[in-house]
Amino acid sequence: DENAGLMAAVPIVGSTIPIAVGYAWVNKLKQKLSKTVVFFGEGATETGVFHESINYAALHEIPIIFVCENNLFSVYTHLSERQSKKRNLKKIIEGSGIKYFEGDGSKIQNVLSVMKKVLKYQSKNSKPIFINFNTYRFLEHCGPNNDDNLNYRNAEEIIYWQKKDFMNNLPFKKSEIKKMEKKINSEIKNAFKFARSSRFPSKENLEKFIYSN
Repeated sequence: DENAGLMAAVPIVGSTIPIAVGYAWVNKLKQKLSKTVVFFGEGATETGVFHESINYAALHEIPIIFVCENNLFSVYTHLSERQSKKRNLKKIIEGSGIKYFEGDGSKIQNVLSVMKKVLKYQSKNSKPIFINFNTYRFLEHCGPNNDDNLNYRNAEEIIYWQKKDFMNNLPFKKSEIKKMEKKINSEIKNAFKFARSSRFPSKENLEKFIYSN
């Protein structure tokens, strides 16, 4: 969605990172002032293309913001089972010549505070930046359901992160939250109603908006 500034969303782990670096590289060559931000999980930092991308971004001083949403798990496997205990993400990033920031992804105020620092730094230094936000997911890896019956996470860990979840610590009254929920649910219902009442697209549109066939 170019109008919203969203250039790509790719399901293969780590594959969006080089696309974002390439896009930011083009913007630099064209001297555009737009900012490029790419989001990924900590599992993507284990891929080869991640290291290639941060190296290229650092080498060419490409103004891109790498945002790692570190939720500790890659599907059902904890970070401790996938990475060496000696591995230090901060050292990897700084060793590549990139400025490193870290924040608590479960606290919206902290996220905003870190982002303000990042944007202030980038306004003075047109270089790549890396942010590691420590966070957690409460539902299954892909989907709206709960999969804790698989027992790959312990109950204490889940409770700990639920207490930290900013959704449970919003600076709003319950009445305000219910009002927001009612408005959002209304928008969703109207979207479904519109979709169901709309005509199916014609066969002429069958091959439109397809990248490859």
